[in-house]
Amino acid sequence: MYYLGLDIGSSSVKIALVDKETGASLGVVQEPETEMSMLAISNGWAEQNPEDWWQYVCKGIERIKVQCGVSSDAIVGIGISYQMHGLVLVDDKGKSLRNSIIWCDSRAVKIGQDAFKQIGEKQCSEQLLNSPANFTASKLKWVKENEPEIYAQVYKFMLPGDYIAFRFSGIINSTISGLSEGVFWNFQKDTISKTVMDHYGFDKAIVPDIVDTFSEQSNVNPLGADQSGLAEGTPILYRAGDQPNNALSLNVFKPGEVAATGGTSGVVYAITNSLSVKESARVNNFAHVNYKQGEDPRIGKLLCINGAGIQYRWLLNNLDVATYEEMNTLASKVAIGSGGVCVIPFGNGAERMLNNKEIGTRIVNLNLNNHSKSDLCRAALEGIAFSFVYGMDILKSDGITLNVIRAGNDNLFRSEIFSNTIVTLIGHEIEIYNTTGAIGAARAADLHKGNFELFGKRIMENDYVKTYKPLPEKDSYQKAYDNWKKELELIINK
Repeated sequence: MYYLGLDIGSSSVKIALVDKETGASLGVVQEPETEMSMLAISNGWAEQNPEDWWQYVCKGIERIKVQCGVSSDAIVGIGISYQMHGLVLVDDKGKSLRNSIIWCDSRAVKIGQDAFKQIGEKQCSEQLLNSPANFTASKLKWVKENEPEIYAQVYKFMLPGDYIAFRFSGIINSTISGLSEGVFWNFQKDTISKTVMDHYGFDKAIVPDIVDTFSEQSNVNPLGADQSGLAEGTPILYRAGDQPNNALSLNVFKPGEVAATGGTSGVVYAITNSLSVKESARVNNFAHVNYKQGEDPRIGKLLCINGAGIQYRWLLNNLDVATYEEMNTLASKVAIGSGGVCVIPFGNGAERMLNNKEIGTRIVNLNLNNHSKSDLCRAALEGIAFSFVYGMDILKSDGITLNVIRAGNDNLFRSEIFSNTIVTLIGHEIEIYNTTGAIGAARAADLHKGNFELFGKRIMENDYVKTYKPLPEKDSYQKAYDNWKKELELIINK
């Protein structure tokens, strides 16, 4: 018997199968095999057709069944991970009313900023644990203001994962974790935020029903079975946004546990049981997957670094090198500190952790006589690592304790220079695991049984790669970090 995992991203949909008893992965497929299209009608806009997600899900399920030689009847549960903060609107017949306004669409920024001022920073921090910002609620308000004829037809709003579950089952529901990522949840009162609903003028009838993250949320109906190729009655047992799901995939559930990812952007996602927020403008706070009403809270503090792997990829594309491995080899020829060269890697738009400043990429202290592309490669790896350390310092100032850090085995964390720089500066080990969001979502389908200890054991048995430990040369790393931080603060404060 097997569990199916879906990861609904903005560039592709990934589909995984895992063995129900061992958690071992049978395989992962991606649809489309290239990159999913995105519609940008105006600058800063980003939309996708939810029907496209569903079609890719159905194609991917057929492919994974053939690839793994698995029949529909052998798939006994579904877990869903999805791109966060997106907005899907349907009418009372379940028809999508417009394209989804997805996570990276920035049209609602001003709406969220105005709401933060009008509701009040104190009330937002205490109740929502966030600024309304550019999240789902603000996007819904944009539709209400700018497309009233569409808003008038809205029966329910949904997040992307809610929509996929609806297409399987015909039932519309969501989770507390999902609603909190849209900034609809009042943590102080542990219910839907009347403050947000009233401020934006939303009718509470458009809010989906709430189900537990780990539960039999719904079942595949005849239409869903016909279109997806799954058996009728197959239960949907788990659903979460991609960053909480990435943390789950790395067995991060308890206060003091931290998940890190180092792709195009970087993310540090730390678990706390505190509802105290000092950095609501720089750090996002959501109900983690194991948050339960009336219990000791589990909050995921999410810090995003836009300028991360994209900086290293830019160098790859613009230096005379063929692979990241070649760049890592070049970087290893240079001592800690890169001969004084500093790369400030924030060239991928405004950085929330820098109070939404857009400072760009800077290369400073470059000597044209003494420095080479080896220095640049090391300085880029160090600069990105330093930005992670800088972000972790912000999380510590917001009350996070670091006990253990777990990371995926992606491009940046494969680099010993990058990983050793971080662990040595923060003084904590980083455990590396070879897993994906789709595999994590598939395994999470088993957590409706409540056995988190067995879940963690399966991750260790199937996915563990290595552990990076702090090195003795901390003084050299600290000197390089202090130099980088001085350059960053000169830019920020000028």
